[in-house]
Amino acid sequence: MAETKANALDKNNKYDRQLRLWGDHGQSALESARVCLINATATGTEILKNVILPGIGSFTIVDGNKVQGEDVGNNFFLNVESIGKSRAQVATELLSELNDDVTGNFVEENVETLLESNAEFFSSFSIIIATNLHEKTLLQLGEVLWDKNIPLLVCRCYGFIGYLRLVVKEHTIVESHPDNSLEDLRLDHPFAAFHSFCDSLDMDGMSKKDHSHTPWLVILYKYLQQWKQMHDGEMPKNYREKTQLKEMIKKGILINENGVPEVEENFDEAVNNVNSALVPTKVPSEVQKLFDDPCCTELNSESKSFWILCRALKEFVQNEGKGCLPLRGTIPDMTADSERYIQLQNVYREQAAADTSAVHNRVYSLLEDIGRDEPLCVDPKTCNVITENEIKTFCRNAAFLRLVRCRSLAEEYGSDTANKEELNMHLESEEGDDVLFYILLRGVDRFYEEYNRYPGLHNDDVEPDTPKLKTCLSKLLHDWGLSGNVKDDYVHEMCRYGASEIHSIASYMGGVGAQEVIKVLTAQFVPINNTYIYNGSTQTSTTVAL
Repeated sequence: MAETKANALDKNNKYDRQLRLWGDHGQSALESARVCLINATATGTEILKNVILPGIGSFTIVDGNKVQGEDVGNNFFLNVESIGKSRAQVATELLSELNDDVTGNFVEENVETLLESNAEFFSSFSIIIATNLHEKTLLQLGEVLWDKNIPLLVCRCYGFIGYLRLVVKEHTIVESHPDNSLEDLRLDHPFAAFHSFCDSLDMDGMSKKDHSHTPWLVILYKYLQQWKQMHDGEMPKNYREKTQLKEMIKKGILINENGVPEVEENFDEAVNNVNSALVPTKVPSEVQKLFDDPCCTELNSESKSFWILCRALKEFVQNEGKGCLPLRGTIPDMTADSERYIQLQNVYREQAAADTSAVHNRVYSLLEDIGRDEPLCVDPKTCNVITENEIKTFCRNAAFLRLVRCRSLAEEYGSDTANKEELNMHLESEEGDDVLFYILLRGVDRFYEEYNRYPGLHNDDVEPDTPKLKTCLSKLLHDWGLSGNVKDDYVHEMCRYGASEIHSIASYMGGVGAQEVIKVLTAQFVPINNTYIYNGSTQTSTTVAL
């Protein structure tokens, strides 16, 4: 037992910073993840490095190639002594040294062979990372994984271009961690306990000390009631009305014996928080979309926990919540004495607990309705049902629920299903933009199909390949039904790249790719949907749905 506690303490110290980002449950999700990397390229090993360090459970490298001189030149995890050896084995051995908690494996086989002989091999992984695959092989892999609902991250570095594509049929996020979220204070929909607490405090009869240490939330509530009495129960809606409310609050500041207003920080805080605290409480549009989704409205015994919780949340809003989501249960720090601040904090916590309990009951009822009448359990290790902690987390983050559904690679690459409108918009841009590089990458893949090599590769003179690549691009645009052209300068530059993989670009894309892998594995933060393109020449990037 003592040894187990010591190991846990060591891990807490080792992963301290990341635990603050995604918590114990996020770390547990990482530690149970099995990651597969296809091709130990510079980009692939950089991505893997960045997910091994935070402690994924295990990784497997699939690569049938031998280490060559060019690999040593751009891959930090290969050296001169590695030349001629299995690239998968050497990379696995060196990457495994980064973190003793992570298990590394390798398969010395090309993915094309593996797809034909044993496609089920990929079923056991949490996510597949594919780097520098030819288009035909990529589409075969994409089809296999799409059918099995296994996330695929495609990453590629081509000269100064970085390309990343996330392929996931459905990815649900409870903890999206928005950058700028407003506090859930409900001043426009005060609940009974908060109403009673505020009414129990008599501002007029308070001592000077108590007056200046009353939480600003209480002050704002009291003056808001005065405002509503003067305006037929209406809330201040515009800038002018909110300014008038602020002036009312300022008049409440105590005046000393010399006729000078006292310094009362709590009143200043009340004035400063008028605009943010009075934002109307409503169900966010992103959450409403989830409520209207068929997966939420049409539950069955195979429904994911997310959708069952979503349906319970929807029913709560329609009933106990009276149009509002469960209370988050937190309040910001504020100038106040400890006693009243803690009392106010408890008022919010208790209401949040009551809302969560109501959602809990609805989840239990829904499970019975769909034929999954297993009891809700506390310990997720002992059962495969929705836990109390899951419900609490879901309610606490109800306003931040998100859903990502990417298109399949087959849809993206199909001439009839390609996102032609999006591509045409970028193609016709006067100055051009980073999405043009996506079209160019598709063009070099066409070139490979026709000539069995990439343009400019192992060729001192790239000029002969420039018109050939331009022809491939013209055919590609024709297949899409687009009439635009790509400037010759771009075409020539792609030939100059010669399919090279530059380590600085690979290192950058390794960070971007690992970030997306961690988002998917922890089901926290919102991943891209669905394509990310980086221009190393200008150090600009863009995200686009293709």
